[in-house]
Amino acid sequence: MINAIDISALGKQYKGVAALAGVSATVPMGKVVGLLGHNGAGKSTLIKLILGLIAPTSGHVEVLGQSPWGSNAVSLRRRIGYLPESVAFYGNLTGNEVINYLASLKRASREQASKLLERVGIAYARDRRVSTYSKGMRQRLGLAQALLATPELVVLDEPTGGLDPQATRELYDIVGELRAEGHSVLVSSHVLAELEPHIDSALILRQGQLLAAGSVGDLRRQSGLPDIVVVQLKDAADPVAFARGLDTFALTHDVRFDGLFEIQIAEGGKLALLQRLVTDPAVEDIVVKEASLARLYDYLGAGTKQQGKQKP
Repeated sequence: MINAIDISALGKQYKGVAALAGVSATVPMGKVVGLLGHNGAGKSTLIKLILGLIAPTSGHVEVLGQSPWGSNAVSLRRRIGYLPESVAFYGNLTGNEVINYLASLKRASREQASKLLERVGIAYARDRRVSTYSKGMRQRLGLAQALLATPELVVLDEPTGGLDPQATRELYDIVGELRAEGHSVLVSSHVLAELEPHIDSALILRQGQLLAAGSVGDLRRQSGLPDIVVVQLKDAADPVAFARGLDTFALTHDVRFDGLFEIQIAEGGKLALLQRLVTDPAVEDIVVKEASLARLYDYLGAGTKQQGKQKP
């Protein structure tokens, strides 16, 4: 089976300055992949290359098995849905008029356009002018147009900008539905906590290079970051007595401002520490925290290999 996106030794320079350098990666069919990186890391350049909006200086890209710049580029783009970071529509048109016009460009039916307005939650405003829409409503309209013609690949650039928490959950529900239907999704986002539960893998860019790639589990193994155990002691427990002997299992242990113990587990010490905690009468509750995507991004993106204190 072909991949949704195949990237090989991809490079792009602007007036001699490398925006991307030697990037190789894949986005498998039917998977949701997060694209991460600081401002200027090369995310926007990579998206433009995938969409065929610009040509590479070096390397190769295939999207759905085809070149974005080849003779089939126009037909290929009809198989891709794209939501840019900043959406702009004709403000004097209604939402219905906008989606129907864009549907005609992608050879999608008006029936599908109408159903998409319902799917993204703005059918109630279909007859209002877009100039009266809030930012979140325009973002929902942008998502609707990205789903026209049932694209095989959907590219979302900062899709939750302007969305409230409920709308954000609904957007990621749609992303999950797309995955279940066999579509591939590439999501660029800075909001890693909300992104993490919804992606199968991540690509981390730094200064135009691919720094790390893989599932969150893969990234945890690559980073070597320790798990963190948060312990709540019983009211009558003696924190000093509890802390004795923790150095055997822990890299660090501290009492947080809320009175909870935070323990960074030494390599190979997880089971031994948990066995000690579950048999300790002073312990009220235990929470084990694996490295989050945000913590992994901070660690890997900084290019450091030191296992100092990291935020959970």
